[in-house]
Amino acid sequence: MFSNTGAAYIDTMAIWIASGNRQNWEVVKKHNIWGVPKRSKGLHSRVKPGDTILMYVRSETHGDTVLPSAIMGEFKVTELFEDGKPLFTAPPQMGDEGFPYRFRLKPVKIFKEPVEIKPLIPDLGFVTNKTMWSGHFRQAMREIPDEDYRKILSAGK
Repeated sequence: MFSNTGAAYIDTMAIWIASGNRQNWEVVKKHNIWGVPKRSKGLHSRVKPGDTILMYVRSETHGDTVLPSAIMGEFKVTELFEDGKPLFTAPPQMGDEGFPYRFRLKPVKIFKEPVEIKPLIPDLGFVTNKTMWSGHFRQAMREIPDEDYRKILSAGK
C-alpha cells in the first residue's frame, strides 16, 4: 500500500514481539508455531491472521558464554488455534504450563545474525524505562509501534 505521498506503509495489521527462551525458539523454527500461556487468553484473541510477530529470545548463559537478548526472526500469523499437546518448554516458575493458545506462522525472515536488542533500547519508543528495559520483554507478547518495528528490521540487515 502507498500513502498520498507515495511512501510505502504497513496496513492496519498489528506488529508483536513474542518473548521466549532459546528452546522455544527452536520449536518455532521447526514447527512454525508459537504458543502463549493460559493466562494470555485475552491476548490470543487480539492477534489476527496477517499480523507480524518478531521472535525475541531472552539472554541466557551457557557455561562461560552469554547469549544476548535478541530478535531472531520475523513471521506472519496465518492461523489461531488451541492445542494442549506439549510442544513448548515452560520456565521453572510456570510449572507445567502447556502454552495452549497457539499461532501458526509463516516465516518472513530468519536473521543470519540475531539482532541484539540492548543497543536498540535508546531508540525504541515502546521501551519507556531505558534502565530496566528487560521488563518490557517479559510478557508472552506485546504490540509494538510500526516505527520500532522498522528500527529493529533495519538493524537486521
